[in-house]
This record gives sequence, C-alpha cells and structure tokens, in this order.
Amino acid sequence: MNLIDRLKRFLAQSTPSGNPEDAVNRSELEQEAKGPPNGIERRQSDRRCARDGTRALIIDDSATVTAALARMLLQNRYQLDTAADAETGLAKIAANPPEIIFLDIVLPGMNGFEALRRIRRDEATRAIPVIMMSGNEQATEQFYAQRIGADDFMKKPFSRFEVFARVEKLLDAEAVPRRPGAAA
Repeated sequence: MNLIDRLKRFLAQSTPSGNPEDAVNRSELEQEAKGPPNGIERRQSDRRCARDGTRALIIDDSATVTAALARMLLQNRYQLDTAADAETGLAKIAANPPEIIFLDIVLPGMNGFEALRRIRRDEATRAIPVIMMSGNEQATEQFYAQRIGADDFMKKPFSRFEVFARVEKLLDAEAVPRRPGAAA
C-alpha cells in the first residue's frame, strides 16, 4: 500500500478526539516515505537529473511496466519512445538513437540479451547507455547482462528512487547519460 492510500485510509477512520491526525502513525508513514536505505529522506538528498529533453527508449512487452516507467520519465521532462519487442526497439534506435535505453530481458521474439549484443556491435549505437530490467530474481541474469555490456540492471518492480539513482550514475558533467569510459 502506498503512502497516499495509507493516508486516505487513516484519515477516513473516525477517531475518539475527532482529529484525523490522531489516527496517523507518524513513524510508520515517515519510514515509508524514505527512499534510500541509509535513512536520508529522499527529498532532502541532492539528486542530479538528466537535462530536460533527454531522449529515452523503453523496450518492454509489459504495458504496466512501460506505463509506470514512462510516467516517471515524462514527469522529469524526458522525450520518450517505447517498443513492445526487441525488433521494433532496434528499428527505433536505428531511426532516431536515444540517449538512454531501458531494456527488458524477457521479450517476445528476440530477447533482451540478443538485442543488447546487437546494440553493442553497432558502431552507431554502442555508446548508448543501457539499463536492463527483469522480474527474475536470478543473480545470473544481472551478471550476464553486465558481462555482455549492460551499464546497469534493475529488478522489477522498481521504485522511482531506484530508476533515477541508476540514471544519475550514468550522467556526465552536462547531465547527459553516457556509458562509463565512453568519449563525449
């Protein structure tokens, strides 16, 4: 249950004093609002964001995952494109290369590993940072993804905090996503 739903539920409850704040367990709500495990309130920590208009491509066959990730990126002023399979995603990359790619591993037809191999083999696309995603809990997927050239890996479901923390690690001095060690 997210923070808003929990607040609505608590505020809707009748309380002996008539004051809805009495029904709210503040420590529980504060703990839920925290993003990083180190206990720093996520809104109080400095976060570097990609520059407005950063071009991103989401390649995922799940409409739910695509919609959630798209909402996060659009709220942060990304230009966004999506593809439900690797073949369509690769065609979109060739037509209009994005600055960052979010790539699912399990896709219909060609899987994300093969799509990543093709991205890395092509001179025109090998420098694009790729964050791979999977709902599988196997650490072997993460290891294999990074071994064949993924820049990061996110396990589904992921939080807004996790998405932007991973993007932030890939930003250069001009707030453009870059592969580590890639020339600007």
